[in-house]
Amino acid sequence: MASIAVHKESPTTKPVRREREWDPFRTMRDVLRWDPFTETAPRWFGEELGFSAAFEVKETKEAFIFKADLPGIKADDLDVKLTQNRLTISGKREAEKSEKGDTFYTFERSYGSFARSFTLPEGVDGEKIDADLKDGVLTVTLAKKPEAQPKQIDVKAR
Repeated sequence: MASIAVHKESPTTKPVRREREWDPFRTMRDVLRWDPFTETAPRWFGEELGFSAAFEVKETKEAFIFKADLPGIKADDLDVKLTQNRLTISGKREAEKSEKGDTFYTFERSYGSFARSFTLPEGVDGEKIDADLKDGVLTVTLAKKPEAQPKQIDVKAR
């Protein structure tokens, strides 16, 4: 968790420049996102051949929420499956047709298929799953099962 320092300045104090503190969690996220195989992947005009969806996974008291930025993908081109405790989201983004003789000065958009799988913890209610695609953002919500309530057991005296 990053620490945020709030400094109040008075008109007589000079602004103090603070160096960004080292955050071990940010470093681990950066390291874990590094994929050594992307360096050896085939490239076309300097970019990878294929589409990669960026995901955000969040847990609340009621559910697990998965969000993915999927610009240009239609709902018909997405497939969301839940098999036991494995959530798989896959889809494809088709390349736009270009006319013969078109000149590209930069080609940074990627196209193709993607698939991501997530192993879910126990307690997910597989019957209560919702997937919604709005403004290029896919939101998949998996409700949690109601937690087991403790049962009071009466003790009988003999």
